Amino acid sequence: MGKHCLSFAACAALAFVFGAPSRAQSVPHPQWVGTWAAAPLLVEGGFNLRPLSGVTLREIVHVSVGGPQLRVRFTNAYGADPLTIADAHVALSAGNGAIQPGIDHAITFGGATSVNIPPGAELFSDPVALAVPPLSDLAVSFYLPPQVMRAETFHDFADQDNFLANGDVSTAQDLPQPTKFSSWYFLDGIDVSAVAGSRAIVALGDSITDGSLSTPSANRRWPDVLAARLHEDPNLKNVAVLNEGIGGNRVLNQDYGPSALARLDRDVLAQSGVRYVIVLESINDIGSLERPQAPYDEITAQQLEMALKQIAGAAHEHGIKAIGATLTPYGGAFYYSGKGEQIREAVNDWIRNSGTFDGVADFDKATRDPQDPNRFNPAYDSGDHLHPKDAGYKAMGEAIDLSLFAR
Repeated sequence: MGKHCLSFAACAALAFVFGAPSRAQSVPHPQWVGTWAAAPLLVEGGFNLRPLSGVTLREIVHVSVGGPQLRVRFTNAYGADPLTIADAHVALSAGNGAIQPGIDHAITFGGATSVNIPPGAELFSDPVALAVPPLSDLAVSFYLPPQVMRAETFHDFADQDNFLANGDVSTAQDLPQPTKFSSWYFLDGIDVSAVAGSRAIVALGDSITDGSLSTPSANRRWPDVLAARLHEDPNLKNVAVLNEGIGGNRVLNQDYGPSALARLDRDVLAQSGVRYVIVLESINDIGSLERPQAPYDEITAQQLEMALKQIAGAAHEHGIKAIGATLTPYGGAFYYSGKGEQIREAVNDWIRNSGTFDGVADFDKATRDPQDPNRFNPAYDSGDHLHPKDAGYKAMGEAIDLSLFAR
């Protein structure tokens, strides 16, 4: 449990980077392995800020691997006050906010039915004896009693319908008069008990990893496609995929949420059973050249390569293989520039050829227009020329060589 007392800076991990071995070292067999995760953020006002007092939240998550029991991770990472969670339950989803009959299980915390999570902390529940089918949808319901809540922790743009109802109705099969919302509040992880061959892949990225503009509640992000492919392979069916994408994320500087370097400890190194990380980051750093807000927005390819090397080195020091993902095309996007395109091409060349990574996922090659390679293939373009649509995410997920995860 101690490794899950997470920080928001990767300083401790990065202290080991210089002189790091080029390949991951062996690690003990895990007791738990993550099957679903989301990167927490601070709610910064607007329509995301909700009066979450005296209400029940029912949040839907799509797991990757299954297991005979689970535990749930709740987060108060950005809270300014203790967070009280009560009457929490987990069940198999029946769709549209309903749960399957006879499947509901209470969630406890050291045997208690409620818990106070200190500001800045995350906390696992007790094990829950619910058999979790792979690639299934779970409904996590919990009551937020009246309390002081000056800051809220959530994951924005979840591309998933979640539900809110007044009062304590966590056990209701169908929530009464629910309100829909599309973010995950106070929930950022599900683990299942590990079996032979259990291990996890963390997808560290920005909105393209988060699944922006994919079909909502359909689980068509590229990490979802990868999880489904792994499940179909008898030798890889116990390899989980954890999506730690944040829309607007950068490698070097904070934009929307902490930078990839700042969240490396929390979102990669501390995840249960992690053995691989796929890094798809930098396009928002590059885009800042067209809309600079500060002097440090004038980034170079060398700076981005240095940061990606830091991530790979820290992963290796923790027994994690690092897979570099090439940056997808962005010609025609609102922050496209010729200078930025030169940097994107240079970084992609470095990812492919520097030897920094244990493998490469060539998303650029998989999604670019053969006639105009700085743009998406029109069959894959969502229309904003920056994010793929479902077909593009499918092409990305199918472009990953599964042999990279054969131990």
